[in-house]
Amino acid sequence: MSLIQLNRLLHHIEQLGIIGQMPDGGVSRLSFTDAEHEANQFVQMLMQQAGMETSIDPIGNIIGTYCKDPSTSHEAPIIMGSHIDTVPNGGKYDGALGVLTAIEVIHTLHEHDITPARPIQVIAFKDEEGVRFGVGMLGSRAIAGTLTAPMLKAVDAQGITVAQAMENQHLQPANIHLAKIDPIYAYLELHIEQGRVLETENIPVGVVTGIAGPLWLEVTIHGLAEHAGATPMQLRQDALAGAAEMMVEVERIANEIDGTVATVGKITIENAGVNVIPGQVTFTCDLRHVIQESRDLAEHEIKKAICTIATKRHLYSSVKELQRVKPVTTDAAIMKSIHHAIEKCGYDTFYLSSGAGHDAMQFAHHCPIGMIFVRSKDGVSHNPLEYSSPEDIEAGAQVLLETILAL
Repeated sequence: MSLIQLNRLLHHIEQLGIIGQMPDGGVSRLSFTDAEHEANQFVQMLMQQAGMETSIDPIGNIIGTYCKDPSTSHEAPIIMGSHIDTVPNGGKYDGALGVLTAIEVIHTLHEHDITPARPIQVIAFKDEEGVRFGVGMLGSRAIAGTLTAPMLKAVDAQGITVAQAMENQHLQPANIHLAKIDPIYAYLELHIEQGRVLETENIPVGVVTGIAGPLWLEVTIHGLAEHAGATPMQLRQDALAGAAEMMVEVERIANEIDGTVATVGKITIENAGVNVIPGQVTFTCDLRHVIQESRDLAEHEIKKAICTIATKRHLYSSVKELQRVKPVTTDAAIMKSIHHAIEKCGYDTFYLSSGAGHDAMQFAHHCPIGMIFVRSKDGVSHNPLEYSSPEDIEAGAQVLLETILAL
């Protein structure tokens, strides 16, 4: 019989999902916004109800600490975490399930008077998604000590920097170095899969073996804005036509290098008009692979294709790196603990890698890390239709609890 109070966990998921809810049921909670602030207050309250002492660090991470035996307070903590920010009109499970399930695990320990041998911290990380400023995982970078001052200069669509957004919420950009936690005994994250692998295998939970590293590029193409009717086709320097050809090459290259995924997710046309040949176009490229060398090869081929197409069309191109995160592998010992936890809970064990980036990546070179995936219906994520069933959520929570007890 599970010790987890599933109905309580499901209720918390629904309550958090209301904060930032859109008319069609999607959720929008971008970093340093009123909706995210309200969500942070709600999560902090849940942490306190679960028996944790709470704090907010300089970047805005919400930290709950569970330490029943004061004599162990000096021990390196186990950290469980994820994020509660969303993409625009996203789902209510991405990130949030990991935070709320971790809180439920601590609530279970507290209710059953279980005293851990070391402190356990649950962290709701600031801005994992990176959609507002183009730089993701701000909170986990700060905890791991990899957040740098230049990253705080990144700007959103309104020209507001990360540092300004922090100051608007009474946070301290100059003190981000104080957010680092060192040492950390282990890091463990539960997350929805955001893919179809577990569903295809008809398995509720899985052991994550590694995480593909996201590389974000911003490509700007400069052509010549001219009259659409008065400029012959052979004389045009059409930035959008050149960008379109480049995007096709991005897709072709990703298909040719096995395991690579590449996505053009955002396009901006300067001074766009129906009767104006586009003179400047900017598009993003999200490039991922679980093997560093393969991603490097794809990056090289994409940049070469961009240069070749620009030259052929008499355009000027530039490529700006928005973020580069190394692919990582999870810790063998923690994978073994998760494996045993899954068996103990009566489920089949399945291993899979993650194509999506996660806060866990920031800790891979800082401490042992582990991840548990929960099945996603139809593999849908970053979408209002995102869903994991109560049965699968309970399975994930049970496995997380058993893994924490083992660690």
